[in-house]
Amino acid sequence: MSEFDDPRLGPKSAEDEIPATKRKGKGLALRAVVPNAITAAALCSGLTGIKFAIAGQWSFAVLAIVVAGVLDGIDGRIARLLNAQSRFGAELDSLADSLSFGMAPAIIFYLWTLQDLPRLGWIAALAFAICCALRLARFNAQIDTDDQPHKSAGFLTGIPAPVAAGLTFLPFYLWTATGIEEFRLPWVNAGWMIIIAFWMISNTATLSWASLRPRRNVRLEFIAVFGLIFGGAIWMDPWWTLAVISIGYLALMPYGWIRYAKIKRQRQAAA
Repeated sequence: MSEFDDPRLGPKSAEDEIPATKRKGKGLALRAVVPNAITAAALCSGLTGIKFAIAGQWSFAVLAIVVAGVLDGIDGRIARLLNAQSRFGAELDSLADSLSFGMAPAIIFYLWTLQDLPRLGWIAALAFAICCALRLARFNAQIDTDDQPHKSAGFLTGIPAPVAAGLTFLPFYLWTATGIEEFRLPWVNAGWMIIIAFWMISNTATLSWASLRPRRNVRLEFIAVFGLIFGGAIWMDPWWTLAVISIGYLALMPYGWIRYAKIKRQRQAAA
């Protein structure tokens, strides 16, 4: 289940639901396996990124994390589509996210640029991996909590783990697209990774898919732009496309803060 999804609609079984393994005379349905198989594929993609990084194949390493993010974004939706939600799937998803978007990006980023700073670089990598695990632990602990102001307003708390992994590699996107070595400076990148790490566990309201509601008169244009980005630009020039998406997300963050502050004021006035 992705952090963008509502946990109560994600791969979580109801309390009165009979587990598939206890149904007499029936085997495990294939539809119950598919979402977990996708989650396992995302886990393998993240770990494969580490393998590419060890071999110095940086582009393949980063693309492996991007693929893991895509798979993570669809496993929960497929689970609900197939009515195959389970507590096992939710726990597997959190473990996979911790490895694919916490440990793997930390190691890849360290090998790419931070290893020139043996102490500070490793501290930055550890901070990112730890903050990712802490964010996922907080997310799981609040699954059954009703008092979540950000979530009830359609926002997230902090940067989601897959998004944080993608933002961390922004210097790599720019370095690959431009060839400018300054984007590989270890001091700058160590600070950048630490900022993203603590952004993950912050209490800042961030935009979610639920909070993005284009107006009816621009929905067709929105679909067309989305198709052009992922159907054309990302194949023709993936690194510039990923850089623009990352910068665009950062540019939208102040809009999310302003929008949530407005909703918060409205709630206080109504109370």
